Amino acid sequence: MTALFPRAASRDGFGVDETGAMSDGASDIKRDTVEERWEAFHRWGPYGLLFIGCLAAAATADLLMSTAARWAALALVGGALLLQLCWGRLRRGRSAPGAAGVVYYFLRWAFAFALTWLNPFFAFYAVVGYFGAQAVLPRRWVKVGLFATAVIMAGSQSGGLPPKGSMGWVLFGAVLAINIVLLTVFSHLAAQEDERARVQGETIAELETTNARLQQALDENAALHAQLLLQAREAGVADERRRLAAEIHDTIAQGLTGIIAQLQVVMSSSDPALAREHLASAQSLARHSLGEARRSVQNLSPLDLEHGVLHEALKKTVAQWGARHGVRADFTVTGTAVQLHDEIEATLLRIAQEALANASRHAHASRVGVTLSFMGDEVSLDVRDDGRGFDPLDLPARSGTGGFGLDGMRARAERVAGGVTVESEPGHGTAVSARVPLVPHEH
Repeated sequence: MTALFPRAASRDGFGVDETGAMSDGASDIKRDTVEERWEAFHRWGPYGLLFIGCLAAAATADLLMSTAARWAALALVGGALLLQLCWGRLRRGRSAPGAAGVVYYFLRWAFAFALTWLNPFFAFYAVVGYFGAQAVLPRRWVKVGLFATAVIMAGSQSGGLPPKGSMGWVLFGAVLAINIVLLTVFSHLAAQEDERARVQGETIAELETTNARLQQALDENAALHAQLLLQAREAGVADERRRLAAEIHDTIAQGLTGIIAQLQVVMSSSDPALAREHLASAQSLARHSLGEARRSVQNLSPLDLEHGVLHEALKKTVAQWGARHGVRADFTVTGTAVQLHDEIEATLLRIAQEALANASRHAHASRVGVTLSFMGDEVSLDVRDDGRGFDPLDLPARSGTGGFGLDGMRARAERVAGGVTVESEPGHGTAVSARVPLVPHEH
């Protein structure tokens, strides 16, 4: 007969991990399925192996067994069946090996030994000891149980028990030694695989913990980002109010003051020519103030974004600005354009409008280029002109109160976690670059 060395349920000693084949990165569901199958084998396997042993022994009974041996084998088979039934009832509810398992294992071994003594083919029943050692025996008894099972298997493989003569004992010892060596080799391989499975399990558990922490960090980051955008929106509203108040004070209010002054002169003057002159001045101031009021209303909210995306609004803004001032104005988009968060788009459009306004007021440029670049996780807006430029060291003095100038651009960008840089040199134009995070539009 050929020795059977299955992957017995063991984590050390001679045993081999019964679930080792599935522990190499297998899912919990697959491991549960394997454990259920092994549980079914431990419950019904002894019956099946005993049945196979009985069939083999019956087929060879005329050659190997006397009548008395047959009756003895029949009684032993009945005892083995009774033992298995009692153990099946006793084992219900037990999850860990104990003293009852030791008694059961070695009683089963005794039946298998006696049956194999009567007929070597009953070793089919004895081989169940390889499978069940770790399942029913405490750790310190596992090696003893496996060695005892190896004795039965060696006896069967060497021609039956007891060995015949000195050569029979020599053959029995050699076969037993081979069985022990094989058990040792397989147990060592199983221990290595079990250790690898343990390390993989720890690694998977650590990765799950890391993923959970990462997801928590992402959730917290998303919440902080939403809070940042909300604060940026609120700050933007407040900034627009301050800017509009400053513009009204500097333009419309001053214009109305001038109109009142002109009308007062008209009311107090009796010279028709002088009155007409001051009325014309008042009319001119009124038209200028109306224009300033319309410009303030237009700049109050990015109307160009109501029915389009940022790059379309920028293209339209640049084209209108160039046509209004008679300056060549080019607009370019690089990268893959995506619709951005409303606050991001409004910020970049405002910065572009302010940069163009500065170019018209101070640069006296003949050419202006605006580039919108989508670069991975950020968006860049560059406004360049070939105007007269300025010394950046004089920027604080030129900015004055800020609000609508370069300081206002920086403030807008910083509210959405971005920034603005300015490069300029007298006589060599100006380049304004704004970089902000690429935050997609929330659908």
